[in-house]
Amino acid sequence: MSCGLGAFILLFIVANNSYQDDSVPDYDYLTTEIEKLDLQIAEISAQKEAMEAQKVAADRQALDVRLAIQKLNKAYEKSEQDAQIKKKMVGDETAIKDSIKKLSAQNKTLKEKVRQSAVGSRLHIGDGNREYLTGMRLGGEHVLILLDSSTSMLDESIVNIIRRRNMSSEVKKRSPKWRQALDTINWISARFPRTSQYQIYSYSDRVEPAIEGTRGKWLSVNNTKQLNETVENLNNIVPDGGSSLESAVDAIKELQPQPDNIYLITDGLPTRGIQPTEKRNISGQERQQLFERAVAKLPYGIPVNVILLPTEGDPMAPAAYWQIARVTQGSFLSPAVDWP
Repeated sequence: MSCGLGAFILLFIVANNSYQDDSVPDYDYLTTEIEKLDLQIAEISAQKEAMEAQKVAADRQALDVRLAIQKLNKAYEKSEQDAQIKKKMVGDETAIKDSIKKLSAQNKTLKEKVRQSAVGSRLHIGDGNREYLTGMRLGGEHVLILLDSSTSMLDESIVNIIRRRNMSSEVKKRSPKWRQALDTINWISARFPRTSQYQIYSYSDRVEPAIEGTRGKWLSVNNTKQLNETVENLNNIVPDGGSSLESAVDAIKELQPQPDNIYLITDGLPTRGIQPTEKRNISGQERQQLFERAVAKLPYGIPVNVILLPTEGDPMAPAAYWQIARVTQGSFLSPAVDWP
């Protein structure tokens, strides 16, 4: 009985334990451990990436520091060079000041020489403040201007010359062609060298100096007041009569010393000789002969610069005056209507 009871109790206990084991849920401890390990690995990887990023940033900072050090070194070297240059400049300061003083003195001397000898004794500005390259031989120690003041200087065409000839003196003096001739003298006289002498003659049937009582005399360019008066007096001339180039050439011989530069402002071949004539008409061949006779009296070796204004009906004039300019080594200019 005892043995049977014990066996029963043992079976009961085994059966009870078997029931309890079946009711306890399964729990995968290995999976949990694996997950824990994965989390730790992820954290470690994140920490590694953060450390790598910090390393990259540190490398960049180190590079920036190196570049900054290089810049500082270069700046220091430059400052050293600048300091040396400055030191040298300071050391040479006295020599530089002396050089500046010498250059200033030389500059002042040159300016004075230019002022005394440069062309430009009086002011004349063309229309629109223009300057012209003419190729004309400017300057000279004794400069003579010969201005044709005959009737033909009133206009270019024969019809208008005849029409203006019968007008009042004031209208004649305002003729565009005549004004151009006077402006040409203005332009030339503004370029007289200050150390030179000059004379201005107008010629038609006779020869007259621009300032009364100065025929055969040289006038000084340095006397600006007299030079301006000379040019202004030309405005009182009324073009009239014939053109006696021979008389103008004869007047050259009265000047002593002889001119070394002549400006001849005219518009055609001469129509008169020395002796007066009652002929009202003159042929082109006769005008050519008068021209040749006048040219033959020109003093040797004086450049003649011809400014030839246009006139209708005188085709031989350009060639004749160009030839005299070439032979005397002067210049020939047939200006536009707006010159100078």
